[in-house]
Amino acid sequence: MHRPPVAAIAALLIATLGAATAACAQAPAPDAALAAAKAAWERHPENADSIIWYGRRVGYTGDFAKAVEIFSTGVRLHPDDARMLRHRGHRYISLREFPKAIADLSKARAMVAGKPDEVEPDGQPNARGIPTSTLQSNIRYHLALAYFVTADYARALPIWEEDARVAKNVDQRVAATYWWVLTLVHLDRHPEAKEILGSVRADWDVIENGSYHRALLWMKGELDNTALLSPGASALERQTIGNGMGQWHAAHGRASSARAAWDAVLASGPSASFGYIAAEQAVARLTPR
Repeated sequence: MHRPPVAAIAALLIATLGAATAACAQAPAPDAALAAAKAAWERHPENADSIIWYGRRVGYTGDFAKAVEIFSTGVRLHPDDARMLRHRGHRYISLREFPKAIADLSKARAMVAGKPDEVEPDGQPNARGIPTSTLQSNIRYHLALAYFVTADYARALPIWEEDARVAKNVDQRVAATYWWVLTLVHLDRHPEAKEILGSVRADWDVIENGSYHRALLWMKGELDNTALLSPGASALERQTIGNGMGQWHAAHGRASSARAAWDAVLASGPSASFGYIAAEQAVARLTPR
């Protein structure tokens, strides 16, 4: 399959990410959902759901430190509620405080072990308004991610595998499989990665994780770069895809191609997306201190 030069791919990523970043720089509109969540929390500051939704809404604004403070209050008031640790762990990842994230998410995972799972409502619903994740899947996902971005692939691997195998829908499956495959190739287990990619189908009905799906099809060899990098894709999608390209190239010994893909992601400016964080940490490991 013909693939355009890496420099051309990076230029396309940078151009689109730059445009998206400029658009996001406009003055934000008043956040009615945040105001409502804050009001609910002020009425019932010790209520678990009020704490969670206020913390989530604050986190969406990018004030991750404040979100951590809110969830920390939740952990103190509701020490047996794994949701508090799940959400605080997520925001520790956003803050690049990975050991704290791993501690929270590991404890949350132990707390929910053997218990019935529950759908986790979306704070930012997808186009169909159908939640695609659960409490336990999000705990697994964020814990494995914290291990992945710190290059602890051996600990990440069994969690990604479990998350992909028990996925309740295609969106969960493609997200976990993306990271599962990348973890395998980093561990030089290429035949296993190839076998898993062989099960990925182009006709899967993916609701919100299309970038993960396309990245998997690219790794499989069914999509070339022109189809993978749609000019209309969002910054988040391009960060996901750019990181995946970088990780894939790096694991196959193509250091210059990996660096070009990661640099294109980082050119978008600071971000809390998982693709951005993974690319950022990978580049940091390449840079002498």
